[in-house]
Amino acid sequence: MINYIYQLVSPGNFSVKYEEIDYTKEIIVRPLYMSICQADQRYYLGKREVKKLKSKLPMALIHESIGEIVYDPTGTYNLGQKVVTIPNIPANQDDKIIYENYQEGSKFMSSGIDGFMREFVNIPADRIALVENVDLRIASICEFISVGVHAVNRFKSVAHSIRNKIGIWGDGSFGYVVACILRESFPNCNLVVVGKNAFKLSQFTFVDEVYLAGDIPDDLSVDHAFECAGGSGSFYAIDDIINYINPQGSVVLLGVSENKIAVNTRNILEKGLIFIGCSRSGREDFEKAIKFLEVPRFQSRLRRIIFEDEPVKSISDIHRVFKTDLNTSFKTVFKWDL
Repeated sequence: MINYIYQLVSPGNFSVKYEEIDYTKEIIVRPLYMSICQADQRYYLGKREVKKLKSKLPMALIHESIGEIVYDPTGTYNLGQKVVTIPNIPANQDDKIIYENYQEGSKFMSSGIDGFMREFVNIPADRIALVENVDLRIASICEFISVGVHAVNRFKSVAHSIRNKIGIWGDGSFGYVVACILRESFPNCNLVVVGKNAFKLSQFTFVDEVYLAGDIPDDLSVDHAFECAGGSGSFYAIDDIINYINPQGSVVLLGVSENKIAVNTRNILEKGLIFIGCSRSGREDFEKAIKFLEVPRFQSRLRRIIFEDEPVKSISDIHRVFKTDLNTSFKTVFKWDL
């Protein structure tokens, strides 16, 4: 069975790779909807070190996708069932200490190996999860949600029990998703969001307080905080958090910064703070994310941050959705018709 794989060969340039699929061992999934992540954009725009790009490319992009079962030699699923595809491939599934997304030797689709921009995806049975009664466009960002689920679960396992007020620094898509998860997980907690864009902050209608970064009240204090800013904003977000967080609070770091940033270690030590680094997710996080997606109000909130572009039917359409995403406030989703 010949498969078409749409690989990024250099920033802004795609080519089609033809590959034989062994359909006797793995499940075959046809992608239906996809969503673009900032990591995909960094590859597409060439905003990574030249050495890093050379080591990764050529490579099919996209690690957020939902598809349908086309063939299952294991008999686990029925043809046509909708499933989310899990991009993380753990090095050791028997490891009960280290999470699969942090194991040395683990692989991640669209980061060194081909992502989901293919005609068909051949994938092990344990790397997919069944989705029912969820809008496919929203389900396509399940991987994105699972990263937030992973972060909140790690927070639960580490942070002390005083959780009256939690701060979220970052008003983008990920800050929004983390806020949605925290609202469901801690319904009685006071949620505070700090950001730089008034329009984006206006979408956080379900939290208790929102502030522009330059207008934070002097008397604000939070018990714990999530840093979802990333990039050049990481420094300012982390610095704010250290200033406004209460002693012995936990800080979950989620924003990716390509450059080193300065951190006020004196105040970290004086307050006895705990910093938790989180990245990616595993199968358990996907399953929990799907449970969240099955809650109508959770789906409804996520619908506010999704922009659906026109279907992708050609390589020129791939370029279009990446350019569209640069002008989208939150998440760009598209139907995959290639």
